[in-house]
Amino acid sequence: MTTNKKARTAVNLKSAATSQQIAKNRKDGYFAKIAPKAISQTRSDIAIWKAALRQAMLIDNPKRYKLHNLYKDIQFDSLLTSQIENRKMQTLGASFTLKDQSGNINEEVTALIKSSRFYYDLVKNMLDAVYAGTTVVEFISDANGLRVITLPRNNIQPEKGVLLFDETADSGIDFRVAKEYGTWLLEFGEPTDFGLLNKTIPHVLFKRFAQSCWSELCEIYGIPPRVMTTNTGDPVMLTRAESMMRDMGAAAWFIIDETEKFEFAKGSDTNGDVYSNLIRLCNNEMSLLISGAVIGQDTKNGNESKETISISMYHNLVNADKRMVEGYFNSVVLPALFLIGAIPDGLLFEFAPQEDISALWKMTNEAMQYMDVDPEWVKNKFGIEVLGTKTQTPGKAALSFFD
Repeated sequence: MTTNKKARTAVNLKSAATSQQIAKNRKDGYFAKIAPKAISQTRSDIAIWKAALRQAMLIDNPKRYKLHNLYKDIQFDSLLTSQIENRKMQTLGASFTLKDQSGNINEEVTALIKSSRFYYDLVKNMLDAVYAGTTVVEFISDANGLRVITLPRNNIQPEKGVLLFDETADSGIDFRVAKEYGTWLLEFGEPTDFGLLNKTIPHVLFKRFAQSCWSELCEIYGIPPRVMTTNTGDPVMLTRAESMMRDMGAAAWFIIDETEKFEFAKGSDTNGDVYSNLIRLCNNEMSLLISGAVIGQDTKNGNESKETISISMYHNLVNADKRMVEGYFNSVVLPALFLIGAIPDGLLFEFAPQEDISALWKMTNEAMQYMDVDPEWVKNKFGIEVLGTKTQTPGKAALSFFD
């Protein structure tokens, strides 16, 4: 017990000596050596995706920078971004504790980790590995403590464990054998996994195509052009006609000669349903990939039982994310923080279990009919100020807390 106290004192995060020691350890990392690259803004299509995927799957020299540029591009889609962020926030906002080997919560270290700036960045990178594949981060220390830097995925060859200082280069350093690996340099994700974003690329691209075609349909048929027939050989009449057309509004217009004729070709009789259906299909496919179900989007065919099942499937994915984060913290992050000298050894990271308050109140309400319940516990759990015992009117059933 005395030895444990000494160890905690030596690595106390609040210790000024420890903070100075950490700050001296690593002020610059690999990130500063990586050459930045501009991202091409050319229009993406299926052919570009296929070419990027082939380059990423090469055996001898696989490169993923074209694929990750596509990942950045498709994340401008509003629905895809909202689906990813909604799922990630369930884990990022969850409460957690750090326990010792005896199962006791270390309140001091838990509070310090919660208040640290690197916790959010670490969990975010762990979750990003689900969507974008292998993620490599490094710790940088300064006078304010530790911070997390994400190494550009464009420069990572996860199959070979190589970090390229130039994404187009053919050689780099083997980061898995670097002395910083496992302490200052951490890796999340599977080396052969391209992430969920790879599967969403075609749906985003088809959705963009449908939106582009639909907007063109609106431009052509939404505001019919104006036609004026006049004698184009008379400059005075032509000038007057142009002035009249400009003053009439913003719709497209043109002037033809009295001897000329203009008419629209017969187009398809549609108000955009074909584009709307394609966009809806792409949105649903993206929702299935990220959330496991289409939740709250299908207002035409939606119902309560369907939404309940969909939300249950979504929570299963969120719980899987939490288990993954717990695994990374206990096997990768906490050992690294101990070796750096930031936390004591032997701690265990654990998310607080989620409680169904409605079901818990129902059980509490039923139990109160047969036994006494601690008023202080009721206050802390449900926020109800219990003043004392109230005599219940005979024959009157207890009301539900949520009615």
